[in-house]
Amino acid sequence: MFISNAYAMGATGGQAGQGGGIAGFLPIIILFAIFYFLLIRPQQKKAKEHKAMIDNLKKGNRVVTSGGIFGTIVSIDDTTIGLEIAEKVKIKVSRGNIGGLISDNEAQTKSKEKN
Repeated sequence: MFISNAYAMGATGGQAGQGGGIAGFLPIIILFAIFYFLLIRPQQKKAKEHKAMIDNLKKGNRVVTSGGIFGTIVSIDDTTIGLEIAEKVKIKVSRGNIGGLISDNEAQTKSKEKN
């Protein structure tokens, strides 16, 4: 009598445990999807836009470096960019350190604030 009852209990408990295999991974899959759409994908898009901007730089463009230095491009090499940051003051920076382009409207606003 005791053996048959224990056997019956063990059989129903084993079936419940087998069905939860994929359900155990579902929260991990959902968490990865959330990370992908909220963190990874926007970062890749931003990196692609930055690379395209760096590839399209040319002489005469006004730029700002990642360190906050404003300047005008006077020379371009494969790895470096020559910037004129003041009259007759030139520096070289790495292409990767260019933070962004400055539009003509922003440049005019900055010069008006300076005066």
